[in-house]
Amino acid sequence: MRILSDEVVKHVGKTIEIEGWLHKKRLMGGLAFINVRDRHGLVQVVVQDKDEVEKLRGQQIGTVLRVKGSVVEEPRAPGGAELHDPELTVLVSVTEEPPIEIDKPISHKSEHLDMLFEHRVLSLRNLQEQKVFKIRATMLRAIREYLTDHDFTEIQTPKLLGAAPEGGAEVFKLDYYGKEATLAQSPQLFKQIMVGVFERVFEIGQAYRAELSATTRHVAELTMLDIEMGFIENHDEILDLVGDMTATVLKRLYKEHAADLKSLNAPELKLSEDGKVPRLTVTEIHELYTKGTKTDTTQEKDLTPDEEKWICEYSRKQLGSDLVYVYEFPMETHKFYQKKNPDGQTVMSADLLFRGVEISTAPMRESDYATLVQQMKDCGVNPEDPSFKYYLQAFKFGLPAHGGCGFGLDRFLQKVVGFNNVKEATLFPRDINRLTP
Repeated sequence: MRILSDEVVKHVGKTIEIEGWLHKKRLMGGLAFINVRDRHGLVQVVVQDKDEVEKLRGQQIGTVLRVKGSVVEEPRAPGGAELHDPELTVLVSVTEEPPIEIDKPISHKSEHLDMLFEHRVLSLRNLQEQKVFKIRATMLRAIREYLTDHDFTEIQTPKLLGAAPEGGAEVFKLDYYGKEATLAQSPQLFKQIMVGVFERVFEIGQAYRAELSATTRHVAELTMLDIEMGFIENHDEILDLVGDMTATVLKRLYKEHAADLKSLNAPELKLSEDGKVPRLTVTEIHELYTKGTKTDTTQEKDLTPDEEKWICEYSRKQLGSDLVYVYEFPMETHKFYQKKNPDGQTVMSADLLFRGVEISTAPMRESDYATLVQQMKDCGVNPEDPSFKYYLQAFKFGLPAHGGCGFGLDRFLQKVVGFNNVKEATLFPRDINRLTP
């Protein structure tokens, strides 16, 4: 029976069998030390027999091995034990030298990222790289559990659309049986429709943005969390839920992956003692930034990227929180489905910032059919467009007050780990320069 690496130490004094990849090989005279990697980590194997050492001749990192040997306690070995007197079986031979060394630290400096992604198939076998995506898996699981516990139903919506209902030129177009189709920028319209079915819904899925942006913040294919909830009394309900979900997930990640995050040099987590996410208006941030930097942004409608970074640092130092909400955005930023504030000058929408970047936008929607149609016209959107036929049908036949958020999971993971580029938090990133592997 195959024993996994983290279970080896439980079998001291016994003969066991492991299987995995040759991860590291050191030859010292007639003695060989090898590390075998499986899904739970590494096992050190001491090879003394000449015939067994000979089996390793010409075998490169990545060779798939079966090793049968006796377990000996060794505090200096991974997991606290190693295998002695092994019998090696080469299951899959690898004789070509790999282009990168996965048993050593892999550089994440900006000038090395192309090399990192070009050899992604191999670089992901590095134990440090694996930690990032194990954290990601826990992040997704924690989000699903939180939302399910709060009575949300998970849905999956189409990514092939007949048009780009949210507008804009940043869409990917493709041939669909002789017709033009687009890839979905978000599930925005579908998730609102589904409020009329389940009241509370969420989706974790891919979104596609044809942005001509070679920045550290953008990818062409991104993973989004989309939430929509009905029968809400006010905008605060949305902000409270999204803020609490984010803080809950962060606490879980920093608890379950404490050692991993430390080894990745992730920033220390800071959250407010009362569990609430601080909230500042756009106007307040402009004033604070202008006063603090002597750079006047009071005439800006939205926050500049430098303001986002600055206010996150301010929130961490002055408010004790890595998370901060920005709200009361001016009408110029208004989208047709967002509800206006009573003042007529701002919209009921907030951005959740985390360590320098926006990770989520959380608005309340306009749920009145006639008002929504007028807002579409005011925003230059034609409500008679066939793209909106079924969306408006949901409102015509009754949607309650509702709202939700779009939440960028790649950016979230990037900032949890402390990477400088969102692509580093993506398994196989897609941008204006890369469509492989």
